[in-house]
Amino acid sequence: MSDAMINVEVVYGTPEKQKILSVSVAQGLTVAEVIAQSDIRKYFPEIDLDTQAVGIWNKTCKLTDIPRQGDRIEIYRPLIADPKEIRRRRAEQAKAEGRADKVTGGRPDRMRRDSDDANPNSTTSDES
Repeated sequence: MSDAMINVEVVYGTPEKQKILSVSVAQGLTVAEVIAQSDIRKYFPEIDLDTQAVGIWNKTCKLTDIPRQGDRIEIYRPLIADPKEIRRRRAEQAKAEGRADKVTGGRPDRMRRDSDDANPNSTTSDES
């Protein structure tokens, strides 16, 4: 390890409270060591690095990565809901309410709907 010091930020937040801690640490420490030295757990004792992801500047990283001067170490909260599942439910609700096309899931084609209403028998017949 080098005797040089670097300045980094350690951040964490909940819906009720957010904290950005600026810390000066020895160059060469791991992300986990920087988080430990920041004492952020004093403000958020619920932080569990065994289960929570971490990142540097909004890009996930490992606890063993080495931060650089000016980096922002972020501790991510676990998701409370699967984003894909939420999107699927919202799409199903939009289809049920008529705000989305039941086949494609996209916006309803008003031109097709208006023409279908005007001409219920859209097939043509050649009667001679």
